[in-house]
Amino acid sequence: MRLRSLLLLPVLILGLTGCKDDAKPTAQTAAPVQNFHWKMVTTWPKNAPGTGTAAERLAERINAMSAGRLTIKVYAAGELVPALEVFDAVSRGTAEMGHGTPYYWKGKVPAAQFFGAVPFGLSTLEMNAWLSHGGGQALWNEAYAPFGIKPLTAGNSTMQMGGWFNREINSLDDIKGLKIRMPGLGGEVWSRLGATTVVMPGGEIFTSLQSGAIDATDWVSPYNDLAFGLHKAARYYYYPGWQEPQSVLELLINQKAFDSLPADLQAIVTEAARAATQDMMDDYVFHNALALDELKKSGTLLKRFPDEVLQAMQHETEQVLGELAAQSELNGRIWASMQAFQALATSMHALSEKELYDWR
Repeated sequence: MRLRSLLLLPVLILGLTGCKDDAKPTAQTAAPVQNFHWKMVTTWPKNAPGTGTAAERLAERINAMSAGRLTIKVYAAGELVPALEVFDAVSRGTAEMGHGTPYYWKGKVPAAQFFGAVPFGLSTLEMNAWLSHGGGQALWNEAYAPFGIKPLTAGNSTMQMGGWFNREINSLDDIKGLKIRMPGLGGEVWSRLGATTVVMPGGEIFTSLQSGAIDATDWVSPYNDLAFGLHKAARYYYYPGWQEPQSVLELLINQKAFDSLPADLQAIVTEAARAATQDMMDDYVFHNALALDELKKSGTLLKRFPDEVLQAMQHETEQVLGELAAQSELNGRIWASMQAFQALATSMHALSEKELYDWR
């Protein structure tokens, strides 16, 4: 019996040891990584230089930064929804993201016009500074919140040109009856000076200008205008781009979709949009210089708006913006904030950029 007990002892010890090990807490199984597959609808023709390619690069950047956890499929204007229905598509969740410019939604969100381009207003650097440090982003969020949309800057086409014309503008009388494609606040100013303004997406501009359906159009600046062949449809290229001293391209994000992302993916989207803004600014400064040189060699006639016309446009702009600001308490706060910052920035830039540009 004693021998049998001794033989069983190692088995008992092993069994007890096994029980003790089994009682130890085991390492928790890592939670499965959740992947997100989103759609981005845009207002731009497919592969449009600067604008359309900016949306594509933004999607690629988010995919790379997230290591494929958040992938974005980009749809050009008309592929999933028409260009001017991008805001609604994001609001209702048809697409989680949209890429366009704010003044396209003025019929739905009048305050959006302040965040796109304000005639005779903030420059590109000033606009970015106001949004990120001057309270502009909070006001923008407030304007879009009722529609369940989170806005971010995701590009800027920098200062634009005044547009393409098939007849000269030598005086205010030449504006009467002019048919011009011009969205946003600039279009309202043209209307008040006697022109007939229309809004149409970029893909329709060339044929409308070539056929005579319109007499003139703005689009962007030499980079985009050359790619669209607008110099083949109109003879005169006017400057300065008083109507768009800068033009924000926005990333529209469905708020519920954004809230569903983990914190690190939210940060990736936010920083990717910021990087897209800088990338697009660099893109335009470089390619505008090259494209303008090519346009001049092609025979394009550069024309400056007469002082009489610019003065009238500035006067009407002040009236239009004053009326827009009076439409709501929010509009009033936005305009007051922009004006206050512009006054400060103007004083600074009069001593810096303006002096340098004049002398060099």
